[in-house]
Amino acid sequence: QKPMEEEQKPMEEEQKPMEEEPEEDLSALTPDERKKKEDQKASVAAKVKGNELYKAKKFEEALSAYDEAIAFDDTNMTFYNNKAAVLFSQKKYDECIEMCMKAVQVGKEHMAPFEDRAKALARCAKAYQKKGDLGRAIELCKEAQLEFYDKNTQRLMKTMELQKKKEDALAYQDDAKADEAKQRGNEFFRNKQWPEAIKEYEEAVKRAPKNAAIRNNLSAALCKIMDFNGARREIEVAVELDPTYVKAWARKGDIEVMMKENHKAMESYRKGLGIDPANAVCKEGLRKINSMIGSSMTDDERKERAAHAMADPEIQSILSDPVIRQVLQDFGENPASAQQAMTDPTVRSKIEKLIASGVVEAR
Repeated sequence: QKPMEEEQKPMEEEQKPMEEEPEEDLSALTPDERKKKEDQKASVAAKVKGNELYKAKKFEEALSAYDEAIAFDDTNMTFYNNKAAVLFSQKKYDECIEMCMKAVQVGKEHMAPFEDRAKALARCAKAYQKKGDLGRAIELCKEAQLEFYDKNTQRLMKTMELQKKKEDALAYQDDAKADEAKQRGNEFFRNKQWPEAIKEYEEAVKRAPKNAAIRNNLSAALCKIMDFNGARREIEVAVELDPTYVKAWARKGDIEVMMKENHKAMESYRKGLGIDPANAVCKEGLRKINSMIGSSMTDDERKERAAHAMADPEIQSILSDPVIRQVLQDFGENPASAQQAMTDPTVRSKIEKLIASGVVEAR
């Protein structure tokens, strides 16, 4: 398995072989200036040697070469940064972090390019990520972006933020604390303190996100403040978590009736009755829907209900079904054929949905 791409090629300022340049004339320099020039030249040679050793995965020898480069010139942050790359490859993350921060310090003191300082901070972030400290890793990514914006660092930061959010949510889960919050919510609900009840149920959901009963309670509280979209969202999660939860199917049906989606409510009540044929709420819900179908409505009410239903993808899909279209046509032209088609449970269910939605009028 190859190391990460960035750590595979971490060596800054690597250059392609060049033709030999004439030897620089140092005769005009003072002894101190001449020594500084010679040390810089020796440091670059040591760095190049270190790069070759790193590529050959001779990590200890590479570290020695970079130490040699630093001994000749301790003002160049590249040598520290390259050393940090080796330590990262050796999985010595604490030492890598220390070397990265040293590189940044040297870079700031000697006005190194912002891009080089950002690279050191980004590598430090990756070391913290490997140690499992995502919070510090994200902070360092942000620091790196302030030095010099890089798309790869931004992508890394977003990935870590998502990972941390998931880990934090998982660490927050606690069934006992969820039950405590639920009981507080129940007390507020009984006292008709809806916002307070919602707050406690939401806390309970965070503590136990897979508890269908808590979702059902939250849905009930949201209904009280007329947030039917929120109530439907929570109850849909509840029935997904526990498809045998009859109370949730009943509440789902009630919410759909309030949202003028009788065709969906009919299906929800029937699913509840499929689990518990004696459930009073589901039976009463179906009775109300059937009575609404038979009741007289004004033309405006009928048009409004039909228009609402026509926006539903499920209704659109039923109406585009050629079999259903033929049955609807047969009701007017060939009633016997239509009645025969209604003996098919699938056809009957779809037609009943159209009638319940108000798109098709029962005669």
